[in-house]
Amino acid sequence: MKRIVLIITILILVLSCKNEPLNPDRFKIGTFEIPEGKGYKKTVIIRKNSIQIEKYEDRIDTLTITWKNNFNYTLKMINPKTAIDEEPIHIKITNIKKNSYEFEAVIGHSNFVQKGKLIKTSK
Repeated sequence: MKRIVLIITILILVLSCKNEPLNPDRFKIGTFEIPEGKGYKKTVIIRKNSIQIEKYEDRIDTLTITWKNNFNYTLKMINPKTAIDEEPIHIKITNIKKNSYEFEAVIGHSNFVQKGKLIKTSK
């Protein structure tokens, strides 16, 4: 009886460690969308390796993406057009759901925190 309980406990632990909603790796590549609202225009994002391409309104921006860990990354504009574009954008993932995450973004060393939501639309 003790052996059965031990096996069931180990099985539950192993399965819970692979809990997809808690694993942010699936957000490192693919196509995403930031919906319009909360200070954002609808933005389509494509991530490949260390590059992020953002399409919004009539603009297309290309940024480098550097992951510090699974919940923090930095974006840096490749061809900045203004002084603010030269500042890195620090992103902190604050909540993960099945196909989306909520984040907080800070440009440079500003105290202003912009909150938003990113939705994965395809791989």
